[in-house]
Amino acid sequence: MGILTDSTHLHITTWVIALVLFLVAAFMDRNSKGRKITHMILRLFYVLVIITGLALFIEHSSFDAMQYGLKFLFGILTIGMMEMVLVRSKKQKPTTLFWGLFVVFLFVTMFFGFKLPVGINFLANL
Repeated sequence: MGILTDSTHLHITTWVIALVLFLVAAFMDRNSKGRKITHMILRLFYVLVIITGLALFIEHSSFDAMQYGLKFLFGILTIGMMEMVLVRSKKQKPTTLFWGLFVVFLFVTMFFGFKLPVGINFLANL
């Protein structure tokens, strides 16, 4: 698992690309073929984010199992809200609640990610 767990670079790269793809898909015309293609590529990146995150979790959870577990849980919830926003907007159903939950879960996930020992410590004073 060396390439997956040596650093967080691969995991960060996958979730940044996933966020960009999500925002692109979310603001495309809901019936366009480009949105459907972008959404399918985004689903591939969901899998990559989960695989790289799971590898980091398995390798490093012994540092602080509770925080790593919470980060993993909120990461899965973030991906779930991304998918809910796209699917519900395609069906022309309200998405305001899911956008709000997405923002909250993303913030909590990033907070835990930056606070953990293996992550980049932007929040050194917190």
